[in-house]
Amino acid sequence: MEHPGFFERAAPIRLQVLAEKVGAQLAQGADPDALIHDVKPLLDAGAGDLSFFDNRKYLPQLQATRAAACLVAPGFADRVPKGTMVVLSPAPYRSFALALQHLYPDSLAPKAAMGTSAEPPVHPTASLENGVRIEPGAVIGREAQIGRGTIVAAGAVIGYRVTVGRGCYIGPGASIVHALVGDRVILHAGVRIGQDGFGFAMGPKGHLKVPQVGRVIIQDDVEIGANSCVDRGALKDTIIGEGTKIDNLVQIGHNVVIGRHCVIVGQTGISGSTELGDFVVMGGQSGAVGHIKIGTGAQIAGGAHPKDDVPAGARMGGTPAVPMIEYGRQVAAMRRLGRRGG
Repeated sequence: MEHPGFFERAAPIRLQVLAEKVGAQLAQGADPDALIHDVKPLLDAGAGDLSFFDNRKYLPQLQATRAAACLVAPGFADRVPKGTMVVLSPAPYRSFALALQHLYPDSLAPKAAMGTSAEPPVHPTASLENGVRIEPGAVIGREAQIGRGTIVAAGAVIGYRVTVGRGCYIGPGASIVHALVGDRVILHAGVRIGQDGFGFAMGPKGHLKVPQVGRVIIQDDVEIGANSCVDRGALKDTIIGEGTKIDNLVQIGHNVVIGRHCVIVGQTGISGSTELGDFVVMGGQSGAVGHIKIGTGAQIAGGAHPKDDVPAGARMGGTPAVPMIEYGRQVAAMRRLGRRGG
């Protein structure tokens, strides 16, 4: 059965009305009466969807989009494909955030796991298979589903419509919202899954919160260490691939995709929309800027921080990260300079 989702979408809205609400204008030829049903990324958008473009890196995606309409700055209007209506905005990302707020009006306020404080700690609408163990103080929210053999430790919270597979362990004080969790997953104490991604449209009058209406998908046999955080996606999903092992105190931003059997060591930070291939290793206190790809089998040394795409199988060190041979030369040169200074 398909998951019903975590957010309720508002009724379709006329393009002209939506444009007025988000501070944008329709370009010549756009149909003001076209109905907009949803907001989606450039490559996922289709009939009835609004998308946006605000980063030159995604120009090929803009030119390939099949969105019904797209928010763009005037300077990029001629790059929008013929089948997509142009909606002009001086600040497309800010307009996109406002559009999300109108189409997903319940997305800005976190959903309560339980309907009222008087309800029992396992909500009557939750579905638990045989053999699930719920320890004292744990809360199982509305319409949650938990598979057999799973243990939910004391003080943990399983939120609204969350699904947890079979044979899992949800540690003390952990919380899971807006997430689908596979089988044999271990989430240690204090893990936070599915909270808002860090998304704001910055501006001189303040920072506008961008609704985060995606999910977190955690595949089978993943283990996540204590007090690590995995933000849910903005429009797409944050995905942790099968068999991946994540240490304590790791931050994974919204829309990140981590491949199968990766190893992410403590105090690592992975910024939004970064993609890791399979069997990637990231050493302690390493990090990656957003919107880059780290290829299959790549190794990022402890304390290293790549700012550009990393090829498959590469070994990188330093900040900004460079191939390990080059990094070794940099360290040796710095040592030589240090000795001369003495």
